[in-house]
Amino acid sequence: MKSSNTDMTISSFSFPGRNDARGQQRTAHVFSRRALASLLVLCLLAPGCATRVENVLQPPEVAARDASRVNMLVATTRKPSESPGKLYTGERGTAISLNSVAVSIPPDRNRKIGEVQWPSRVPPNPEKEFAVLEVTKADSERQALEWFRKNRNSKRQVLIFVHGFNNTYADAVFRLAQIVRDSGTDAAPILFTWPSRGRAFDYLYDKESANYSRRALEDLILQVAKSPDVQDVTILAHSMGGWLAAEALRGVAMREKSIPAKVRNVILASPDIDIDVFRRQFVEMGPKRPHFAILTSTRDKALEASRWLSGGVDRVGGSDLRPYASILEELGVSVIDTSAVATKDPLGHNTFADSPEIVRMLGRRLAGQTLVGGEATLADRVGVAAANFAGSAARVAVAAPVAVISGEAREVLKRELTPSTGQMVDGQIAY
Repeated sequence: MKSSNTDMTISSFSFPGRNDARGQQRTAHVFSRRALASLLVLCLLAPGCATRVENVLQPPEVAARDASRVNMLVATTRKPSESPGKLYTGERGTAISLNSVAVSIPPDRNRKIGEVQWPSRVPPNPEKEFAVLEVTKADSERQALEWFRKNRNSKRQVLIFVHGFNNTYADAVFRLAQIVRDSGTDAAPILFTWPSRGRAFDYLYDKESANYSRRALEDLILQVAKSPDVQDVTILAHSMGGWLAAEALRGVAMREKSIPAKVRNVILASPDIDIDVFRRQFVEMGPKRPHFAILTSTRDKALEASRWLSGGVDRVGGSDLRPYASILEELGVSVIDTSAVATKDPLGHNTFADSPEIVRMLGRRLAGQTLVGGEATLADRVGVAAANFAGSAARVAVAAPVAVISGEAREVLKRELTPSTGQMVDGQIAY
């Protein structure tokens, strides 16, 4: 939050990066050069631009004896593919398709936490690579309910994962399998995969595809919450999927008058959400919101490029929210800054999944565990913590003292994150 006067920075819920017109003119040419460079890096380094084996979802001839297995339910708005090794394309389908998918993950001796060992051939080698063992269509609601009963844990927990920009169907399936395996969670995993083409220069197409899929994700959330075999729902959304998840929760709240109580936690990892749009989404979800945890990083090059593509407005996941963390905490939003966490991703955009300590931290949160004792950190307060998290580079200082932000500014922020009374004041109705 770059400002020389913290008393004036929160007008209209201005999270970081809301510059005045003169400031934007001064920095536009500098930012454009950086953003263009980021776009080039994005293309060169993103999975969708790299040369790799595709159509990898063909089952291997023989499964590895000591490989791990992750069973997930996959809901998608993608168009089916005629290729058995692809299953679904990046184009938009006309219906929601449901499949149960079993993924084989190589033995621990052949992999590192946080990595997806992409197949080097078709069919994959399950001894060293991720592989899909079987895919079964869920042709009826009864079959979906049977999947819940078969895969539920003792706490009847469900994890819904919404992937981000530039992901194929296989990308999303393998990523969720990796998260489940490396986090150690036994919550029943559900993937919602929307029509991303998996290409770096299809950003705008992907954004419209996320928009196209809002109602489908709303329906999935409601169906899961209504199931008697589900008691606790956590939504984990990454990047552009964070915008989709927030939109879907807003839609659920407007349809049902409130978000179901079973939806207790929402984790937005590097959310590619316009800072002003998030304010509206948050308000329109109503007062009975789930707890939100936001993983941010000021070193996220992908979100820097997104900011440029989106007219220079900051993205929630690329902003330093720590100075406002204490205020956000009062409103049910917690912040973890992962800027200092080592990551294998050159763009700094996939820390939530490829950093061993962060992915384990997510597993602890899903299990309802927190750190006990020691100096408090934001991770403690979120309830997202791994055994060694307190001493790691990801450690975050407790939010800035209340005195840093004026009482008036605090009230402005809290007021603007609270539903409007609809009354006109000085010729204006709060929005």
